[in-house]
This record gives sequence, structure tokens and C-alpha cells, in this order.
Amino acid sequence: MSNITMNINSDFETSKISFDDFREIILKDYRLAVESRIASLSGRKEVLTGKAKFGVFGDGKEIAQIALAKVFQPGDWRSGYYRDQTFAFALGISSIYHFFSQLYANPDLEADISSGGRQMNCHFSTQLLDKEGNWLNQTEQKNSASDISTTGGQMARVMGLGLASKLYKENRNLDYLTYFSRQGREVVFCTIGNASTSEGVFWETLNAAAVKQIPVVISVWDDGYGISVPNEVQTAKADISEVLKGFQRENDSNGIEIFKVRGWDYPALCEVYEQAARYAREEHVPCVVHVTELTQPQGHSTSGSHERYKSAERLEWEDAFDCNLKMRDWLLQSGIAQEEELKDLEKEAKEFVRQEQRRAWADYHKTLQVDLDEAIALLSDIENPITEVPLKTLQSLAEPSLKEVYANVRRAIRDLRGIYSSEKDVLMAWYTQKQEQNFGRYNDKLFSETLDSPLKKDGISAHYEEDVSIVDGREVLNACFDANFRRDERIVAFGEDVGKIGDVNQGFAGLQEQFGELRIFDTGIRESAIIGKGIGLALRGLRPIAEIQYLDYLIYAMPVLSDDLACLSYRTKGTQKAPVIIRTRGHRLEGIWHSGSPMTVLLGGLRGLHICVPRNMTQAAGMYNTLLRSDEPALVIECLNGYRLKEKMPANVGDFMVPIGIAEQIREGRDITVVSYGATLRVVQEAAIELEKLGISLEIIDAQCLQPFDRTEICRQSLEKTNKLLVVDEDMPGGAAAFIMQEILEKQNGYYLLDGQPRTLSAKPNRPPYGSDGDYFTKPSVDDVVELAYEMMSEYNESVFPRLF
Repeated sequence: MSNITMNINSDFETSKISFDDFREIILKDYRLAVESRIASLSGRKEVLTGKAKFGVFGDGKEIAQIALAKVFQPGDWRSGYYRDQTFAFALGISSIYHFFSQLYANPDLEADISSGGRQMNCHFSTQLLDKEGNWLNQTEQKNSASDISTTGGQMARVMGLGLASKLYKENRNLDYLTYFSRQGREVVFCTIGNASTSEGVFWETLNAAAVKQIPVVISVWDDGYGISVPNEVQTAKADISEVLKGFQRENDSNGIEIFKVRGWDYPALCEVYEQAARYAREEHVPCVVHVTELTQPQGHSTSGSHERYKSAERLEWEDAFDCNLKMRDWLLQSGIAQEEELKDLEKEAKEFVRQEQRRAWADYHKTLQVDLDEAIALLSDIENPITEVPLKTLQSLAEPSLKEVYANVRRAIRDLRGIYSSEKDVLMAWYTQKQEQNFGRYNDKLFSETLDSPLKKDGISAHYEEDVSIVDGREVLNACFDANFRRDERIVAFGEDVGKIGDVNQGFAGLQEQFGELRIFDTGIRESAIIGKGIGLALRGLRPIAEIQYLDYLIYAMPVLSDDLACLSYRTKGTQKAPVIIRTRGHRLEGIWHSGSPMTVLLGGLRGLHICVPRNMTQAAGMYNTLLRSDEPALVIECLNGYRLKEKMPANVGDFMVPIGIAEQIREGRDITVVSYGATLRVVQEAAIELEKLGISLEIIDAQCLQPFDRTEICRQSLEKTNKLLVVDEDMPGGAAAFIMQEILEKQNGYYLLDGQPRTLSAKPNRPPYGSDGDYFTKPSVDDVVELAYEMMSEYNESVFPRLF
């Protein structure tokens, strides 16, 4: 482990640069540090005066971040967190103006270039897409994955971002993708707080990075605390670099390089980062830079005060070892600058920050003022005393907000019910138009919505030859993947047991031998890192299939899936996308730990992903064909008990496409519409045969996708005939079946077509015990479907269908 305490940065050798140029660079760095500190102090004031909602800032870490930015090159990537404002300023991916615009939550993407007002301050992002959703040239800009607040969450995607460089370096067939890499020389720079190194995702990712030898430099900003919890409680030996010594690379092993440097030592920081970046860029060796003796002058956030938990001695030390103050002292002691010169610089910096803060506030205010002025004018035109209170409220607002504007407009509309006038009609028309605008401000871009959206891909039917082969379902999948890997060099697949044995159910059998270990490979048991790997690869133009061995194990990766992938398009207002396909298998598993259908969790946590639930492997193959030609992330859940069931092999196995979000009627009937998906669909089909013997005809709808659900409203069309609805699945009660019910009854207005109570049949609330008997008594069986369907018909006409029990 290197413990760098040098006082001279090799970048500044006099043989390379004149003293005047050297001095100009140093003073520019110091000025940026001062500006960033003033922005932090001003930001806190804006929150405490009520002009902003909440604030987290990067004060105390300015000098280290400026040194880090010096080795960052166009094409490189940042995966950081909410303490990186100085880093962002130094890279040029944000500015003081953008910083305050985000603090005020300006919904204009030109003001808050990172998120259009959707993320709290200090959550940075660079635009990777043009307005049509096409990739920009990543090699010509400095790139930043969109930040998330989840502590340690920025670690997972580091795997994919760095692995992309490795693949671009080693796979010459990717050389045509010039927008994404210069043959793999890009480095990923990850930042994380010392306390967050206690998170499991940190260790998962670091271990995987060491195994794969990806080009990443991980900076640990160590200010001694995690909110109020000191290092002694957070970390063994109270020192993360000490704990990591076992990862140290030795004798050409696949470990990491570790550096330790003080956060106020500007020359040493520059030297360390130059050395770490060289290891990562030239040798693809992952590095950890442990930056110690940092401070956090304003505490964790605007929600509290660090004086509550830091001792007087600690606070005194922080004052003395403030990184900006230490750099200032160094400038004076080394003769690089004089006192008056620094005072002038600091005064100019303060005025500049104040000027940019005012400009950001004025622009935000202008955005609000347009809507406020229009609302006041429209309410003033209505000559009715009813509008007096909302009108005067709007006229008296000292600090307007869109919430206040529209709350008062909506109040006026309610109060004017039953009153008709042309002026009211104008107000209503304006409000309707503004609803669309506000949807764009606060709700759009959950998905990419580009021309490559899977929802814009037409279906292509599977074609079968006369002498069609009847094969195991797994063979259909295998042929599908084979064809797609031949078609598109960008596709890679990975997961536990995916490479050598071709996955536990043989969907990739033999494909690693054909396409090589760079494209199809095994991973360790680390679900968060697997999903993060997919996110990073997709951000860099590749088409990953990230396999999670069983559906239950997806829960281990939920923070990465939910907090990062699912909301990526939304939180960047459509300026970033990561079209990852997550492949897994589930349904009809037996046993407490393999219950197989946590669909409630997925539907609640993964809005922003398409959730596909194919009934067999042919439908799954058609969905993969569609998704691999599209640009949005998706989860495909294959039926575990379907791999060895016999299916026809399509002649166009790599080209036919199943449209996403389109339900399918797979059995025509007259009495009850039954909606199901996945493994329970076969249960319903068996039950339909039994019910025919009892004089009951089921019409069966395969949902095929849960998100989106039944875009062509086949369920409603079926209800127009049967007027009865039963939803069957094996999720917990109140889960996916309730979601489907809400979609049909509320969104499709199916409620008005019913002539009986709609019913759901799901698994029991307990997890299923092990064995087939346990499965029978805890998940929907053929008998359960038969009896519930019969009960529904008995309630409708008991004379024809007398009660069974």
C-alpha cells in the first residue's frame, strides 16, 4: 500500500511548464475551491431561508476533488455521489449556476442540466442522448452516470462501466463503435464516503473489480464520520485502507492498488491521482485512493448540526485542517501568492457565486412567474366573487410556487362548479393545457419514448416449416440466443453458471464455445454487481443480458434495480438510457426459499422496467428478439417448469417478435374471463377442460406482460362478452392479481361491464413448504380454479349451478 506524502507534483516540473503557467494553474484551482465552498455556504442559507427544500453539499472535500479532476480525460466516466460538487465544477459537467438551479428544483433542463428539477442538489449527470434518443459521442465529452442517493449505490454500475473499457480493448469486433470508446483507454472514477464502504454493494463490486481487473479508480472521502457515527463504529481498525490490505496486488495477482493520502495535501493528491490513473488506464488495474483527514464544515446536511455529535477538540481540529485553509497557507508559504492577492481572489469568487446564485433564482422565478401571471389574468377576467379568495391569494404571494398557483386555480374551478361562462371556459382550457405541460415537467420519460422503444416495434409471427422439429423449450431459447449473438456483436451475456455450462437450464449451452468468454461468461454470486454490470455496459453502448439465476435472488439486487436502473430515464429526463435485459426464471418453485413469485415487490419497485412473463419458451424468445432490437430495460421471467416441455422450433427463431405489453386470448369462451400468466396459465387451461364438463366455458387471456399491461385492452373486450372476471396467479394475496384487477376495472373501465363480483385466486400469504403436497395446498391448483369459477357461476345462477359446498 502506498502512503503518499510528497510535496511536489510531477505535472509541474519546470522542464515541462513555466513558473507563471504553474502559478496560474494553482491559483485557478484555489479559486475554484473557494467558489465551491462559498456555494456550499450559500446553499445552506437558501435552504434555511425557505427558498430551497433541502441541501447536501461537498464542503471540506474541495482540494482532493480538484486534484482528481486533473487526470480525468474525455471519454472517462464518473460514478459518484452527492459530495462531488467541486469535482463536477472542475470537470465542467456542472457550474455554480446549474448547482443553484438544481437546488431550487428548476424544471427547465437547460437550467438544471442534470435532471430538470427532478433530483435534489449535488446529484450530477451528463447528457448521453440527443433529443431523439440517439447516442452522443461519449469519447468527446466527460461522462457522468446519473447520481443516486442510495449510500454505496454508485458502486454497482462501476463494474459495467469499467468492463466496457476492457471489452472495447480486447474485442476488435467492437472497433466500429467509435462513439463509445477509444479501444478501451477510458477509466471509471468512482467516489464514495468512508461510511458507505460498510455497505455490501461496496464489497461485492470491489471483489468483482479485482477479479475482472477493470480500470477503475475508487476515491474514498474519509471525514471520520457517517452522519454521527464515527469510523471506530463503522469500520474494522477504523481505517478502510487497512482493512483492504488483503486485496493488495502482489506478484502479478489480480488484486488492487491501494493509496492513502491526506485530503488537504494538494501536491500529494495530484501525485497520487496521476499514479492511480496511470495504473488503471494503461494496465487495467483497479485502484483505491483512501483520502483521509477530510472535514465536513457544515455537517451532513441542512437537516442537522454536527456540533451535536462532534467534540470540541474535533471541531477545533477541523477548523485548523480545513483543506481550503491548508492550501491557502501552502500558497503563502511557498511564495506562489501573496496575502492581498488571495484576498482579492476570494472577494471576486464570493461576488461571482452571489451573482450566479441570483441569476439562477431569477431564472427559476421567471419560470414560475409565467404560470402565475397567466393564472392571475384568467381569474381576474371572471367576474364572480367566488374567485376573489384564490385570486387575492395568488396576487399576494411573496415567493410563488407552482404548487400554490395550481392549488388556487383548482380551488377556483371547484368553487365555480355549476356556473357557466366563456371566461370559465377559457380558464378550463388553460388548465387542461397546463396539465400537459406539468406532466412534461414532473412526470414524463419513465421510459425512453424514442423510435426504438419496444412499444413501437410491431409483432412478427413465428413461422414454421412443414417438417417442423418438436424440441425441448430450452432448445428454442438456445437457438434464439445463437441467432441474436450472430446478428449483433454488441450483445453480451453473463451470470452465475451462464458461461461454461450454459446456465442451469441450458439456454446458453454451447454458446460460450462459439462466441468466446468475452461475450458469454460466468460471474460470482453477487446479484447487485451483476445488475450493476448490466447498467454500466448498457450506458456505454453494449447490449447486456444480465442473468439472475432464480427470481427469488432478484431481491438481493433490488436497490440497484429500483434506485438506479428503473428510474434512470425518468431522473435524467430522458437524457440517459441503459437498455439492460435481466433474464431470470421462476414460478411454480417449491419451498420456502424458492417460492418463486415475488411479483408484488417487482411491480412496486420496478416502475421504469418492462416486466415480461412469457407462458413458454417460444413466447420468451419472441420477447428477447423484440427487446434486443429496442432501447429500454426489461425483466423477462421464464417459467422454470417449461424448459423440457415440447415446443415447435420456429424457422425464423431469431427474427420473429412478440410485441411488448400486448395480451393474447388463448382460449375462446362465453361465461368467465380468466386472466393469468406464466406457470398458472397451464393450471387454468387444465381447469377449463374440467369446467367444460360442468357446463362452464372459460375465456382465457394470457397477460404476457405486467408492465405495461394489455395495451390493446383485450381484457375489456372479453368482458363485454362474459361480464365476469377471475384473475389467477401465484403471487401473494393483494399482489399482481390486485394490480391486474385495477388495470382492468379502473383503467379499462371494466367495472361497468360486470354482472358479478370480480374475483382473484392467488397463493396463500405464507411461503410454500417444500414438496409437491406443499405446493398443492399453498398455490392455485386445478381444483381451486374449478371450484372458484363454479362458485362464481353459482352466485350468478344457482338454479343451473347448485352450490358445491
